[in-house]
Amino acid sequence: MAALVLSEHKTLSDLKAGGEVVYGAEECYRHSLELLEELGFPKGVLPLKNLEECGRVRETGFVWMKQKEPYEHYFKGTSSKVSYATEVTAYIEKHKMKKMTGVKTKQILLWIPLTEMSIDDPTSKKIYFKTSMGVGRSFPFSAFDCEEENGNQ
Repeated sequence: MAALVLSEHKTLSDLKAGGEVVYGAEECYRHSLELLEELGFPKGVLPLKNLEECGRVRETGFVWMKQKEPYEHYFKGTSSKVSYATEVTAYIEKHKMKKMTGVKTKQILLWIPLTEMSIDDPTSKKIYFKTSMGVGRSFPFSAFDCEEENGNQ
């Protein structure tokens, strides 16, 4: 079986090399919430379920979150359905997750990959989501309030 190639001929294993890794639902859930808080995102923006592994390579900004199985979530505040693959990856920096993989949003009848989420102006309390087609939309932080209370573990 060929290794998963994500960028510039690097495999997922290459990208994870030297990373800090945590395992188990409770530790991963705590780690993912801390990461979102550090980046300035609301806690409910990545409602992953049954996390098994989370990691981060501080030198490159590469992060990953692995769950037991794919998961679909309906965000009432945005009136949109989002699909999360077994593994979600991204490169992070303050107020931004870019080059995201494993996250898709349903638009009309199509699933479209989300490639970036960012907060251009923290005082606006809005998150901009960009798709692989280069189009995006902004939503208020409040659209993701209390999502973490829906039992992400």
